[in-house]
Amino acid sequence: MSTVVLLTITGLALGALYFLIAAGISLAFGLMRVLNFSHGVFLTIGAYAGYLVAGDGEPGTGRFVLMLLAGTLAGAAAAVVTELLLIRPLYGNEHAQLLVTVGLSFALVALLEETAGSDPRGYHSPGWATSTAKIAGSSIRGNRFLAIVVAVLVLAALMAFLRRTRYGLIIRAGVENRAMVTALGIDVRRAFTLVFALGGAAAGLGGVIAGSYFGQVQPRVGTSLFIFALIVIVIGGLGSLVGTAVSAVIVGLLQQFLNYYATGVGDLSVLALLALVLLTRPAGLFRSVTQ
Repeated sequence: MSTVVLLTITGLALGALYFLIAAGISLAFGLMRVLNFSHGVFLTIGAYAGYLVAGDGEPGTGRFVLMLLAGTLAGAAAAVVTELLLIRPLYGNEHAQLLVTVGLSFALVALLEETAGSDPRGYHSPGWATSTAKIAGSSIRGNRFLAIVVAVLVLAALMAFLRRTRYGLIIRAGVENRAMVTALGIDVRRAFTLVFALGGAAAGLGGVIAGSYFGQVQPRVGTSLFIFALIVIVIGGLGSLVGTAVSAVIVGLLQQFLNYYATGVGDLSVLALLALVLLTRPAGLFRSVTQ
């Protein structure tokens, strides 16, 4: 029983990390049909921003909040700069956007390896994040619960933004009929930039959470998580936040349980699930960004 509880909570925490990086990709594709392959690096940038704020030694809760804020702002800033300088001039040319974001991903990882080094660095977290709690006989670290809570809050905030704010309504309308929204005199480009900022903020926040989760940071952490995040949004449905969240939970749990009981099978099973969804339901589990 204790093993099942441990694997369940760890799987949910891993799924939470996938969601934090996948949410921005899903939003951007739902509104702009932009599949940003450099999005994983936004998570890495956020992780390093938190690392710089942490300083030496174990940070207190106040310092950790500053780390979360720094990661969020760094991720948002990186996303906005990318959208304004590289994505916006190429709207309407999806192949060029794809190539540019792939190239940017490689370039930013190389830049980080050159400036920060390629070796992993220990990531400082508050004592409560690294200490363990006993649940049904299993010892579970606090950072697992932190990842789950943050992902739930981000999902709730994004859904509230889409459904209850003016820009949220513009985004939802733009998904259904972008030409009509433009004809009404609404500057859809601002909504595009805002979506990138929100996605980058979620990824940057996820970077700090990932640093605490793994206990270290290195330049390729975001790109390695991006691979599974991409699988998550394809399974959940490109453009659907709820689908992304559900798929992230499924993938995280599947990996944890099968990798424990059959080493190496977990990752393979995720690919098998992806193939099954593409064959039986190519659009994914959900279809709309508003779902």
